[in-house]
Amino acid sequence: MIVYISKRLLSLIPVLFVVSIVIFLIVHITPGSPAATLLGMEATPEEIEILNDQMGFNRPIHIQYFSWVSNVLKGDLGDSIFMKQPVSVAIKEHFPPTLSLAILAQIIAVFIAIPFGILAAHKRGTVFDSTLMILALLGMAIPGFLLGLFLMLIFSVQLGWLPVAGYRSLDMGIWTHLRYMILPALSLGMVQAALITRMTRSSMLDVLYNNFIKTARAKGLKEQIVLLKHALKNAGLPILTVLGQSFGTLVTGAVVVESLFNIPGMGQLVLNSITRRDIAVIQGVVLFITLIYVAVNLIVDLMYGLIDPRVRLDRK
Repeated sequence: MIVYISKRLLSLIPVLFVVSIVIFLIVHITPGSPAATLLGMEATPEEIEILNDQMGFNRPIHIQYFSWVSNVLKGDLGDSIFMKQPVSVAIKEHFPPTLSLAILAQIIAVFIAIPFGILAAHKRGTVFDSTLMILALLGMAIPGFLLGLFLMLIFSVQLGWLPVAGYRSLDMGIWTHLRYMILPALSLGMVQAALITRMTRSSMLDVLYNNFIKTARAKGLKEQIVLLKHALKNAGLPILTVLGQSFGTLVTGAVVVESLFNIPGMGQLVLNSITRRDIAVIQGVVLFITLIYVAVNLIVDLMYGLIDPRVRLDRK
């Protein structure tokens, strides 16, 4: 296991290297002068030239890249010009709301998707199965922000049960925190639940008609035990994979929902940075998000062996 983890960690090096090049090139080859964008329309050529010297924008691009990478390896992601603070501090301030939103949305998705996916597979071909699959298809087709608008209109505007928008940290109490997070979490979680439900149903159908399931039923085991202990365990790997991808998507793809509900998370940080062309923040945040996504996939790989003993991660 240690060898496997070491290999996976080493395999991250070329991934992060390629990502760093792509991030850097996309930001720097975009038309327009970064210094002119930062200073605004009224900046004089002299002021733009001074900022280019200060930020190093007038140096050769490969020199700028290696300078940025060397600073990143030292733990320095640069400083934000607009926020007047290090990028690492900005990430530290904006990541907790996004992480809390992603965890809550994932919990909602799992609690909805796994039971309904199992039941749909168990009742294959029935009205229940067809209805659930239509709802799942509808859930995948509806964008999260549109669902968020509907939820906001019903539960905040019409019923007045929950706040329309905003964010309260956990320091102000878990109930207060949940009141502000439940609607955006539902907006994201319901979409992911639709995808996970379809994957759970498909994976369960792959194993429900195998001989070991027939044997378990022939031995007189209760249907719940057959489904949860024997079928779900053997169908777990694809479900775990889609859960990992789902969580990575929730962490990295909540830009629109965070903007809709005015949550000061990573989505808003990226959006504002792109609008202002705050290069240091864009590079730092995208690199950080990549690390999170890769780490989630690594954890999923490590959990394969726990769910299915047939998977031996240290076996060649």
